[in-house]
Amino acid sequence: MIHRLLPGPILLLIVLALLTFWLDQAIQQPRLREDPSLDDQPDYIIEHLSGVQIDHHKAIRHFFSAETMSHFPLGDKTHFEQVALVSFQPNEPVVRVNADRAEMTDGSHDIFLSGNVFISREKEADDDKVTMATQFLHLVPDTEIAKTDQPVTVIRRNTIVNAVGMELNHRTGQINLKSRVKASDDKKRETR
Repeated sequence: MIHRLLPGPILLLIVLALLTFWLDQAIQQPRLREDPSLDDQPDYIIEHLSGVQIDHHKAIRHFFSAETMSHFPLGDKTHFEQVALVSFQPNEPVVRVNADRAEMTDGSHDIFLSGNVFISREKEADDDKVTMATQFLHLVPDTEIAKTDQPVTVIRRNTIVNAVGMELNHRTGQINLKSRVKASDDKKRETR
């Protein structure tokens, strides 16, 4: 008698398990098909973007603008086109950064600028303006450091310096040029 009862309950358990599996699959949201061509497509695009960071005294600290911002879910990367950054700190030089492109990855505050990167650091009441131009720049906002391993041109007053590789510490105002440093003094250059 025991042998006759066993196939029935086992068969019933198997049918219940299959029914549960089928119901679970049927009520879940349909899965997106795996399409590798979707990996490089943005999930959203914003045009004519700008933003301002204001401190508790209602003074502007940072200004940001970009023609286009595109977010890519694969790698959680954000790309910007035609980027402009301006930093206003009390008793500090105003820093302006422009570039053709910028990229950020979620989880990192680092910003990677590329294409016609131009930086100017100037005090309003002072004639001590420093400008830099390069094709790539890595900004580390937490430490206020900007660095590149690419050729860079630094201009201060009448002096033009060309080098490969540079690190700028905004907190100290120190510029460290890495290699192939060549300086020239252009007496004809007007100071602005």
